[in-house]
Amino acid sequence: MIEIFTDGGCSGNPGPGGWAYVVVRDGVFISEKSGGERQTTNNRMELQAVISALECFSEEPFSEEGHSKENNMDEKISIYTDSQYVQKGITLWLADWKKKGWKTSDRKPVKNQELWQRLETLANPFPISWVWVKGHAGNKYNERCDELAKKAIVSL
Repeated sequence: MIEIFTDGGCSGNPGPGGWAYVVVRDGVFISEKSGGERQTTNNRMELQAVISALECFSEEPFSEEGHSKENNMDEKISIYTDSQYVQKGITLWLADWKKKGWKTSDRKPVKNQELWQRLETLANPFPISWVWVKGHAGNKYNERCDELAKKAIVSL
């Protein structure tokens, strides 16, 4: 079981932003990473955190020695996000946006379409459960992501 915790945020919205992820396998910390952008939005950083984790996982699987990438493709993955935008977007809204030609229910263009498309492409090969967690509620890995994302903003 692989658990990926993600977070993103901005100092101002829009403004300088940071994202981060932490990966845990079978209850054991495996890796973490963060990054940032000088001018962005909270939602873009929330999406970028998940995209970056899945990109890393797709290119360089999180594994112990002797564990092949092919085996990782079959492992159950849970992605934890404190962003309802990400969780609901990927599980509820994405299919409708695509059916409507990337328009929202009020016929406006979907914001961050290119990120949603990238996320869908990266997520498709994996059996993922998308879990919303309350932010700033004591979940140690969500708190760690928040800390890393804030440090990424400061480092810009």
